[in-house]
Amino acid sequence: FHACCEFVLFCDNKSISLNISDNPLLVFVLFSPTDINECLSAQACQLSERCVNTAGSYTCQRLISCPTGYHVVNDMCEDVDECVQRSHSCGPDLDCVNTIGSFRCNPKPRCATGFSKDLQGNCADVDECTLSQPCGPGSNCINTVGSYVCNRKIICSRGYHSSPDGSRCIDVDECQNGLHRCGEGQHCLNMAGSYRCECQTGYQYDSFKRMCVDINECWRYSGRLCAQTCVNTLGSYHCSCTVGFRLSGDGKTCEDVNECLSNPCGQECSNIYGSYQCYCTQGYYLREDGHSCDDIDECSQSIGHLCTYKCVNVAGSYHCACPEYGYTMSPNGRSCRDIDECTTGTHNCSLSETFSDTRCERISCPNYLDCQTSPLRITYYYLSFQSNIVIPAQIFRIGPSPAYSGDNVIVSITQGNEENYFSTRKLSAYTGAVYLHRQVEGPRDFLITVEMKLWRQGTFTTFQARIYVFITRSSL
Repeated sequence: FHACCEFVLFCDNKSISLNISDNPLLVFVLFSPTDINECLSAQACQLSERCVNTAGSYTCQRLISCPTGYHVVNDMCEDVDECVQRSHSCGPDLDCVNTIGSFRCNPKPRCATGFSKDLQGNCADVDECTLSQPCGPGSNCINTVGSYVCNRKIICSRGYHSSPDGSRCIDVDECQNGLHRCGEGQHCLNMAGSYRCECQTGYQYDSFKRMCVDINECWRYSGRLCAQTCVNTLGSYHCSCTVGFRLSGDGKTCEDVNECLSNPCGQECSNIYGSYQCYCTQGYYLREDGHSCDDIDECSQSIGHLCTYKCVNVAGSYHCACPEYGYTMSPNGRSCRDIDECTTGTHNCSLSETFSDTRCERISCPNYLDCQTSPLRITYYYLSFQSNIVIPAQIFRIGPSPAYSGDNVIVSITQGNEENYFSTRKLSAYTGAVYLHRQVEGPRDFLITVEMKLWRQGTFTTFQARIYVFITRSSL
């Protein structure tokens, strides 16, 4: 501010002047209001009034004057109860009685004979029998209200005691008072002038031991209390059940527990009476623990019986496999069937190198003996296998087509089996098979002649199969 300014403030009827000259500072002055007590002024209220200060003002109240024995209540004079407020001057032997504007002291009443005042000043009965024992040694003192009487003492027999007034004998309850001598397993029965000890339920008295002993209900009522197991207890018994059963609601019979509800088995569970049995699904076997299942390795347990070439174990089962090249799986899923690359055109032979199976038919025979000994048909076959083929392996089947009821065949290897790598087996009356029953090491070729003699309607007919067997090196 560059101009000179002056401020005048009023606070509590006083003025304050502030002069602000050329000063770059801005001055703020703050004051809080203070209540004025108008009652300090002598002219606030009249002499017959009382001044009461209030916030920012005051009030005048009319003065009330009450006589002695009164006090002001809501601008009115009311009586003071000196007896209640204990502002009286009555002594301990006097009773205070309130009056209008005052009180008076009255003498306290005296208690009748046989009574005395208690701490509250009330008359209470005096028990003369306790204080002075006024009756002689041959009498009983009986206190009454305000007095007493003396009754002659009576002598009671054992098991009795005199009544409080000494007029009669009453029975002593030894069972209630703990005066009995009943032992363990007994309960006390009070009788007139005495008591009797009786055995509790489940006990019987042993005259030799002179005490109550436990009754073994399981022996006494053998087989009639519990369905399975009876367990004796002191004074009683309870029933229990063997493993696999639980006690029924009647506490006696047993009911089967369905253990399968708690899933104790690895795969399949069958509840049986009193127990359960674990089972495994096909392709698994139950372990010795009787609960868990392990996969059956069909390939290792059934070598030579499941697959012609290779058996591959899988969880819960197996499948057969063929060499990677040159074979395909037969419809039976077990044996491998050679792929005829020559027929399918998947070979890499030139036109001059291509050949196929050859079948020769006998046209005629000079005589009957030649017809019996020479084959009717000679057929050539070409088979290829890898050296790690699973043995024994069925590599060839032979039989008449069509076959008729009554047909019978004899199959044998007549040539090419000098090292005994091959064998024959009759599968049915009109079917035979050739097996490779020895492992062949490394690549090797064989030419074997398989002869089948067919017996049909009393005549033998001979057929020959000349089989080229090529054993190649394993690719595995």
